[in-house]
Amino acid sequence: KQLDLKLKYVINTHVHADHITGTGRLKKLVPGCQSILSKNSGGKADILVGDGEKIKFGDLELDVAETPGHTEGCVTYISQAGGCAFTGDALLIRGCGRTDFQGGSSKTLYKSVWGKILSLPDNFALYPAHDYKGQTQTTVMEEKKYNPRLTKSETEFEAIMAGLNLAYPKKIDESLPANMVCGLHNLPERMDGWV
Repeated sequence: KQLDLKLKYVINTHVHADHITGTGRLKKLVPGCQSILSKNSGGKADILVGDGEKIKFGDLELDVAETPGHTEGCVTYISQAGGCAFTGDALLIRGCGRTDFQGGSSKTLYKSVWGKILSLPDNFALYPAHDYKGQTQTTVMEEKKYNPRLTKSETEFEAIMAGLNLAYPKKIDESLPANMVCGLHNLPERMDGWV
């Protein structure tokens, strides 16, 4: 309010399995804002987007680039004017999202990241969905040079991903159903009154 800004969109890069999205809550707190999600996600949103579409707000726009592999419905949002991209979990700082559930595929992820993200100009800033070490951004050049998974060949990458042996996400059974409908369906009892 202080800056006289109006929230127009709540944008997700994919349907998350490890936490419940705040999309539904934001939509209730800010009437009129719309949710955006990939049409390949299988989830519900006010606006479903696909590869090559643009999201316009004010004088700005984001290009939608489908980057499946972590999940079938992952997208990356690219600001050509801003020289940056929001990669979700497809590309993390010195890593990438897991590929062993939600229609994930290490082969597809490798092609997506190299074809749609690391093909951007080297100086583009990349903002992943999260980082476990507190970093908030990287660049295309840094990831092409230092990412310990994605600097490998496609075959080596697939072997690395197959050998991760990650635990089943603790909250997947409650998060996925809720996130398929903007985080509003069958919320756990501990979240009563959250929305």
